[in-house]
Amino acid sequence: MTLTPDAGGMSFALTDDQRLILQHVRDYCRAEIAPRAAEFDRSGQYPREQLRGLADLGLLGATVPEQWGGAGLDSVTYALCLEEIAAADASVAVIVSVQNGLPEQMILRYGNDAQRETFLKPLASGGHIGAFCLTEPQAGSDAASLRLKAERDGEQWVLNGSKAWITSGGQADTYLVMARTGGPGARGVSCFIVPADTPGLTCGRPEEKMGLHASHTTTVTFEDARVPHANMVGEEGQGLIIALASLDAGRIGIAMQALGIARAALEHAAAYANEREQFGKKLREFEGVSFKIARMAARIESARLVALKAAWLKDQGQPFGKEASIAKLLASEAAVDVTRDAIQIFGGNGYSREYPVERLYRDAKVTEIYEGTSEIQQMVISRAVFNELHG
Repeated sequence: MTLTPDAGGMSFALTDDQRLILQHVRDYCRAEIAPRAAEFDRSGQYPREQLRGLADLGLLGATVPEQWGGAGLDSVTYALCLEEIAAADASVAVIVSVQNGLPEQMILRYGNDAQRETFLKPLASGGHIGAFCLTEPQAGSDAASLRLKAERDGEQWVLNGSKAWITSGGQADTYLVMARTGGPGARGVSCFIVPADTPGLTCGRPEEKMGLHASHTTTVTFEDARVPHANMVGEEGQGLIIALASLDAGRIGIAMQALGIARAALEHAAAYANEREQFGKKLREFEGVSFKIARMAARIESARLVALKAAWLKDQGQPFGKEASIAKLLASEAAVDVTRDAIQIFGGNGYSREYPVERLYRDAKVTEIYEGTSEIQQMVISRAVFNELHG
């Protein structure tokens, strides 16, 4: 999807460069990631080697300018790459999505050049893994109620408290942490860059999750963890603004992750329906199956168009928050429904770990939850609609 100058809008044709990039990513994912997805799901092994391979392709700093160690891709190309990764293994995709959409974008957009040089370059080049620390045990959707405290001590800040459900916790080199520096509410929150080797920073054991087993999710605890004032991103009190603004881009990433999961489920289900025979006919010849396949394809295609529109708007420097939320809402719901229908097409085999669709179903569910639940997306969308209609 590119900008067509004479039409002044979107084109659905990919450029030669986009096609070449996608082919390289697809080849790598099919050769190095997809064959190991089931094994990593069983073992919970963090996919370090696969992430290094994606870093070599520029995908751990996909949209970061080359000046700061990234690949300088446009958002549409990156989104399509993320779908390819997710179709191979959603665990790998969410690590890539979080890294690109949150820590890197926060430092790129709101940090200073010293922070970009010290922290963004290693992240964008793939030498470091980043983590985003907003959620707390008692503060999920209500992010403004977070309690982790940062107190000023000269030119340092002392952090105390804990975060929960942190992607790449215990594996990350750099943590972007939202901490309370002032009074209650959103304006009392600031953002800090905390290196993993900071004394007082510890991570819990990986959560035993329903899916995404290779993507480690942990608590992160801070006990008198000291960071220099120079590690504050933006101004004091801007932390929640920075975090929420960055989540818009992150939601495009989760939408593409969900679409990759759904697409993989559709491909497996269609292949199975084309091979499996019952009552003397292939499953595809039964309307109950073929109509399911049709609706699965329609939902994926519809959600993909909205997600790519959001990415295109971002590239044009236009507001895209509503579209990002619509994309995440539709894509995550489609992923859950499509993977469930895929299991139904497989019948009893779909319930077995011998086949991939049960893993895809488990991986899909969380896309309706993290980086803003479906209910939060509907709040964002409805507010945007009322603002557009009534100001």
